[in-house]
Amino acid sequence: MHIKANLQKTTLVNQGQADPKWYLVDAGGQVLGRLATQIAMILMGKHRPQYTANVDTGDFVVVTNCEKIRVTGRKAETKIYQHYTYHMSGRNVTSYADLMKNKPEKIITEAVRRMLPKNKIGRHMLSKLKVYTGSEHPHAAQGPQTLVLN
Repeated sequence: MHIKANLQKTTLVNQGQADPKWYLVDAGGQVLGRLATQIAMILMGKHRPQYTANVDTGDFVVVTNCEKIRVTGRKAETKIYQHYTYHMSGRNVTSYADLMKNKPEKIITEAVRRMLPKNKIGRHMLSKLKVYTGSEHPHAAQGPQTLVLN
């Protein structure tokens, strides 16, 4: 006697099969880390049922009002951003306050970049993140859906 089991089949998405959507996020008053984790999940495509780890199945995210982001605790005074140029004395250190004054879009970009995979797919996912100061953005033609994050 042979019993055929009713098993679900896993569908693997190939490159180009995922139809990306555009989402619009207002960062005004949001906490930086909590916002960045949710944006990273959307960029990776983990919110979709057909998520495949080795294929970029994520969506595009447009973030506005990045200058109104907030951090908790004493991070506004103590947080630093650093990178190394691989030259002698090539360590560059920038404080959170300086970066917020000069390039506030880089704060959200760096927070999300550090949450994405550190490989070629992760760099491609990060290119789908568009961050702007103010409420205006040039992606109105794509028809982004407004996304309210917790």
